[in-house]
Amino acid sequence: MKILVFGGGGREHALIWALRKSSRVSEIVCAPGNGGIAAVARCVPAEMNNLASMLQVVEAEVPDLVIVGPEVPLAEGIVDALVDRGIRVFGPTKKAAQLETSKGFAKDFMQRWEIPTAAYAVCTTKEQVEQILAAEGSGFGASVVVKADGLAAGKGVVMCDSHGEAVSAAAEMFSGGLLGERAESVVIEETLTGPEISFFAICDGRKAVTLATAQDHKRIGEGDTGPNTGGMGAYSTDDLITSEMSAWLLEHVAQRVVDGMAKEGSPFSGVLFCGIMLTPDGPKVLEFNTRFGDPETEAMMLRLETELLDIIEAAVDGRIDQIAVRLRPGASACVIAASGGYPGKIVSGYAIHGLDLVRGEVHVFHAGTAKSEEEIVTAGGRVLGVSAAGNDLREALGRCYAALEVLQFEGMQFRRDIGWRALKDLSRS
Repeated sequence: MKILVFGGGGREHALIWALRKSSRVSEIVCAPGNGGIAAVARCVPAEMNNLASMLQVVEAEVPDLVIVGPEVPLAEGIVDALVDRGIRVFGPTKKAAQLETSKGFAKDFMQRWEIPTAAYAVCTTKEQVEQILAAEGSGFGASVVVKADGLAAGKGVVMCDSHGEAVSAAAEMFSGGLLGERAESVVIEETLTGPEISFFAICDGRKAVTLATAQDHKRIGEGDTGPNTGGMGAYSTDDLITSEMSAWLLEHVAQRVVDGMAKEGSPFSGVLFCGIMLTPDGPKVLEFNTRFGDPETEAMMLRLETELLDIIEAAVDGRIDQIAVRLRPGASACVIAASGGYPGKIVSGYAIHGLDLVRGEVHVFHAGTAKSEEEIVTAGGRVLGVSAAGNDLREALGRCYAALEVLQFEGMQFRRDIGWRALKDLSRS
């Protein structure tokens, strides 16, 4: 079977690594890929925000199956175009992907289908934000979250400690000063408290099946401080949530999404990433993503025992409820090595040293790299996803951090406290 994977980050590298385990895979093509992916798949150029560019690749390669990694191609409607051409593709349609591409749509959808989430308002002007926050009985406390309505690569969320900060953040989003382009609308939300988890389900338009649960670390600084990033690390363990909580999330969130989208005429097929806050009042949805998460995927693929290809084909063929997803017991983790200055201005093109020294239980998934002559060089904000599994979280993280000691590039930064909350809890027990 020939598979075409769209994307060029650590998520796609991890997916291709997992797909390679199937004896049914004869060739994998990745568009556009990166310096590390080129070692395990044939990379071809493509523009993820250009539908015609992606279709040219499909027409030239004639794959048996297409897997869409990032959110941008989904927003461009690549799945719709391939379905129209009779090509098997894994991922949601443009309308179904609105669960991620429009936070306003997602919040309204959750309200319609009684999926627990934070109190919110969708605003189209700074003045509207001011009026809603100033209104008596608005339901918003002093602490407010402001979110850009569209795609923002994980960086369009600002945690505000006061209404004044919230108004300023919204104003920056409307002006384009925060994200580089103007937001047409923003979502303001009440601030929720509690542990945050990423719950993943595989869906076929009719049913949802639990894939795995992980915990991401969005902030750049240790102790979860500083600005949001696309993710600085993640881990997955057996005891991240109870089996009862996993079953509840499948029934009351993931399956409810699938049922609601089907009834609204936009069946959801693909990966549903549910960002969940475990609040004192029960689980509440922070956001949906409609594709594999990054860097959660790098960690989760190391625990996946069921062949990824079997899972994906079952979703595409509408028989996901016939698949039993099995995970390796224990834990897995991914620690991101990022460029200096990330998530702000960065400089790329620095040689990466030590890749040939990482062996054994550690897998280095390339997120932002390129090949320059005989060297692998940095080519993005998040550069490497250093990942490992283990019998427990300490062992998995220990392997990741040992590997990071031998990896080097100019300006390299990484968080040394991935999994700190879980390890703190373990030290108390």
